[in-house]
Amino acid sequence: MTAPRSALRADARRNREHLIATAAEAFASGQAISLDGIAKRAGVGSGTLYRHFPTREDLVEEVYRDQIRPLRDDARALLDAEQPAEALHAWMHRFAEWAGERRGICEALVAMSASGRFGTGPVCDEVQQVLSMVLEAGAEAGELRDDIDPVDVGSILASVLAVAGAPEQRAQLDRMLTIVVDGLRPRC
Repeated sequence: MTAPRSALRADARRNREHLIATAAEAFASGQAISLDGIAKRAGVGSGTLYRHFPTREDLVEEVYRDQIRPLRDDARALLDAEQPAEALHAWMHRFAEWAGERRGICEALVAMSASGRFGTGPVCDEVQQVLSMVLEAGAEAGELRDDIDPVDVGSILASVLAVAGAPEQRAQLDRMLTIVVDGLRPRC
């Protein structure tokens, strides 16, 4: 667990903010980089990084904490404009685009799913809340099953992005998301 920002000394707060900015740049570049590499780029020791962010997932979540929230507005707008199943499909595409612009988040989401941590922390909580909203609207409309756990759908989405999250894989991504949404429809 990371320390609250208000409890940090001024130098520790600067180090933390610099680590977040450095990690954001590294993740946006799409380059694979270790936590030690991020610490080195930020000009701090690995111990400093690990004091603030004990795991890669902690750092990723902090980097993307504020950037994920607009996706909730996107989901609401899609639900206002489309049927829930189509809104879910379109939102998953928007999430894939968002994640594609932040390449480091895909690997972190996959790691979080594999470790059972998906559904905790600010990024996953936000994704889970959006999925809950869309899935509930779909269940109420009779378009989507009513027994679906948003955490499971988030884990499936993370897995799909691990396989087909690159921009050049958009056709495969669309096919896979279509299969996912079709699988969420009520059984006959």
